[in-house]
Amino acid sequence: VWVVAPEMEMSGVAHCISYTKPMRLVPLEARRFAVDGTPADCVIVAVRHLMAETPPDLILSGVNRGHNVAEDVVYSGTVGGAIEGVIHGFRAIALSQAYGPATMNEADLFAAARAWGAEAVRRVLAAPWDAKAGYGLFYNVNFPPVPADKVRGVRAAAQGRRPNGAFRVQEQVAPNGRTYFWLAHGRGNHESPEGTDAREAGEGWVTVTPLRADLTAHERLGELAEALD
Repeated sequence: VWVVAPEMEMSGVAHCISYTKPMRLVPLEARRFAVDGTPADCVIVAVRHLMAETPPDLILSGVNRGHNVAEDVVYSGTVGGAIEGVIHGFRAIALSQAYGPATMNEADLFAAARAWGAEAVRRVLAAPWDAKAGYGLFYNVNFPPVPADKVRGVRAAAQGRRPNGAFRVQEQVAPNGRTYFWLAHGRGNHESPEGTDAREAGEGWVTVTPLRADLTAHERLGELAEALD
């Protein structure tokens, strides 16, 4: 097992890469490295430099603290790492641990992921893969915000959508009198449609969602061509 990970918090960077600035690579111990870059940077450094002669069998991005469901998938650096992996033709899985009222005061926020992580990955590895076909398939796994013994099982789920989006703006006045704004994560997972990641994870399931980096709306290409003609 190799670990090539960002050296600091990288939430919300999506699939960003450090294209206009250099990066520092810090060796910590055998096969353990920190990168002052994004999760996608880490994958590039790993597969094109550190492991160029011994490519990985599987890329695991995470386990991230906090869920990556519904609109979060678009913002997620954890998902961005998995996207970069599949772009290079490797099997890749993004993994995230949700937390909430039932687990906020627990000593280990990752208890559900520890108990179910290996089993979830084994089941995903047994699912269909086409990592080398165009924009290949990768998987997004979310562990629910419940104690490990309350997890209901592993379930396939579509990417959800919250009615009011993922974030709200929170105003705060600093000691110097200036006003600043924070983006605060909103609620509404329970309002996401049934059968989707946000809803099912909130109800205690480990959710698995098949994704692609291809953003083309293929079903619209025909009518677009007609309109352009």
